[in-house]
Amino acid sequence: MAQETLQLLVSMHRIVRHLRRSRTTAVLHPTQFLALMLVADEQPIRIGEIATRVPCSQPTATTTVASLEEAGLVRREPDPVDGRATAVVLTEAGAATVEASGQQAAAELGNLLHRLNEEDQALVLKAGEALARIADDL
Repeated sequence: MAQETLQLLVSMHRIVRHLRRSRTTAVLHPTQFLALMLVADEQPIRIGEIATRVPCSQPTATTTVASLEEAGLVRREPDPVDGRATAVVLTEAGAATVEASGQQAAAELGNLLHRLNEEDQALVLKAGEALARIADDL
């Protein structure tokens, strides 16, 4: 099993690197992209939770949110649960960026999957569901 897991790890890294390089609108750093997608899914969300879920350090999450805020993609608001804290939410521009980036990333990955036969495509997509459950538990 060790050899298969290593092969999976290397393959995932190579595919992600390829997708990063092929993005025609790669205006966001990968950490920014992940944080923005997380805000879209979980908003309102605290910066500490972004750091935990991306994962990255608290200072990196703070810097990432600041850069997304400067780009007009997110804004900070008082946390609805604890008014002393702040939460991060998408702006309209952020929502549009999430939509466009998600469509583009899905299309690029879809192009790669079309290199496989239908059975292998289904297998990879099913594996994606399992990998998402692992990622969600990190």
